[in-house]
Amino acid sequence: MPRSRPGAPSRDELNPADGLLPAAPISSGLGPRVRPAPPSADARLLAIAADHLRRLGHRQVTVVGVAAEAGMTHANVYRYFPSKTALVDAVAGRWLREVEAELGAIADAPDPADDKLERLLLALASMQREVLARDPHLFAVHRDATVESRPIARRHRGRLRQLVERVIEEGMNAGTFSLRDRERGLAFIFDTSHRFLHPVSIQLDAEVPRDLIEARLGAVIRAMLRILRIGTL
Repeated sequence: MPRSRPGAPSRDELNPADGLLPAAPISSGLGPRVRPAPPSADARLLAIAADHLRRLGHRQVTVVGVAAEAGMTHANVYRYFPSKTALVDAVAGRWLREVEAELGAIADAPDPADDKLERLLLALASMQREVLARDPHLFAVHRDATVESRPIARRHRGRLRQLVERVIEEGMNAGTFSLRDRERGLAFIFDTSHRFLHPVSIQLDAEVPRDLIEARLGAVIRAMLRILRIGTL
């Protein structure tokens, strides 16, 4: 057995946390096994809140109930989310970021600007109808946040405007759109499509057959594109 240097700790006295011994043996050729990091506290709270929202509805979700399932006090939840509204809005915000990512992929595609604008508006309407059918309680949070102009809805509206503005700018540079005033063009797009994109209107049309809604929106978009191309605004 090798002898220890005077004053040096024996192997039995070494602690892996000190960095003097490997924390775990290394398997031949595979390296040390790395455990995945546990989810952060706010991510756990969001996952629990999303489950409660889906099962109970946003009116029945409580901070106390979410905290109890997370194994913490409700006061601790308020360290991450200052109110129940902020918590359920954060759940809706995760879905809205997925929507924005899909719309961003359309805006970044190498297609003509008029095609991209049509696809973007159709996709935005479609994704909202899908979540209304699949997760009506999540849609209700989105609807209420939009009606009340809560921060999550204002941020979403701003990102949508940026995406549409990028497509319009691209179309103007390519000569696809003839607009004398870009701001007026943007307002025209959102005004004419509002009936099919606002969550309140989407919920009012929940019982209307999807193919009929898509046909009506398609007709509006075609008329919109004609005006954007000829530049009468």
